[in-house]
Amino acid sequence: MRPTLIAALCVLATGSSALAAPNPETQPPNRPETPAFAGQTRAPGVMSNLRYQVLTVARGLNHPWGLAFLPDGRMLVTERPGRMRIVTPKGALSAPVAGVPKVVTGEQLGLYGLALSPGFAKDGLVVFAYSEPAGRGSRLAVARARLAEAGGKPALQDLKVIFRAEPPRPGVANIGGRVVFASDGTLFVTVGDRFESRDLAQRLDNDLGKMVRITPDGGIPKDNPFVGRAGVRPEIYSYGERNGEAAAINPYDHRLWVVEHGARGGDEINVIQPGRNYGWPVISYGEDYSGALFNGGKTQQAGMEQPIYYWDPVIAPSGMAFYTGSLFPAWKGSLFVGGLASERVSRLTLAGERVTGEEWLFRELKERIRDVVQGPDGALWLLTDNDRGRVLKVVPK
Repeated sequence: MRPTLIAALCVLATGSSALAAPNPETQPPNRPETPAFAGQTRAPGVMSNLRYQVLTVARGLNHPWGLAFLPDGRMLVTERPGRMRIVTPKGALSAPVAGVPKVVTGEQLGLYGLALSPGFAKDGLVVFAYSEPAGRGSRLAVARARLAEAGGKPALQDLKVIFRAEPPRPGVANIGGRVVFASDGTLFVTVGDRFESRDLAQRLDNDLGKMVRITPDGGIPKDNPFVGRAGVRPEIYSYGERNGEAAAINPYDHRLWVVEHGARGGDEINVIQPGRNYGWPVISYGEDYSGALFNGGKTQQAGMEQPIYYWDPVIAPSGMAFYTGSLFPAWKGSLFVGGLASERVSRLTLAGERVTGEEWLFRELKERIRDVVQGPDGALWLLTDNDRGRVLKVVPK
């Protein structure tokens, strides 16, 4: 079936490939705070000198959450209610992949991000995150399994749970769930604060509100920053993080970047460094949903890292990709961040670890964007977050 053309014309510009303009955000911030440095928020607007079209490749997915390309060009996609499917480049959906473990669902609970082993072509291993039942609540778990197909029926085999976030909690929000392989083969896992447990993000005796780093078999890398420290969980790589639903390795310096949900205001981009404290909930550029300030409204404190960029009002970020392809030369080197409540993708231009410009893309779709992935051919792929979710492909017009 030919993909359906659902959107066409992008903003057109003349002259250079990125033109400076006022930041596209016109709404007042929830908190009119002074940034820690120039350009930390509301970077100048940029406009791409190109035209694109967005194609619907597949539809009918129930809240798709994560997408990874298989070596043959097909895609493995997770659905939040606990299903995993293979999607062909022409949009055919497989039957649900057999062997997915029991998943707790409801509100934000479910099946989350996935990643293929760096040696997938030989070992066929997939890792994925999900909400696992635990007592009267749930916990974020990460499993690995071998993806096999027999008679056109995909299945997970030899499944092993390699990480369980402690402690389990009864809440249904701020779970985390992105998994990213580092260039050294270790695995990063974003673990949310579970909403009601935000103060645990500053304690090192638990996994909530943390970045976790493990080996592909669930072991602890010897160079993790807290290995051997009494009373500290050795899988912790960094802490003081609210809810990371977007994470990617910067292909230029191989460092981990994470986009973290704020509350009201304060969605932020952090470049994660081992052992560092990213401040939540002691410092924040956002405010509570009640309108109350966190810790008296502090936005800076010694020993706590500043985000390299933040949004206020929030974009509700999920999914991110560094663009390295040649299909869209004007986008090369940009960072793309999906937006849920904002129903857009933010394209950020960068100078090292500073954001120099921001462009809002794909607002004409009027869709919650859950994941953003660069395809093997340089196209940009998007997942839309609803009970009839779609797989979209962005190509030049």
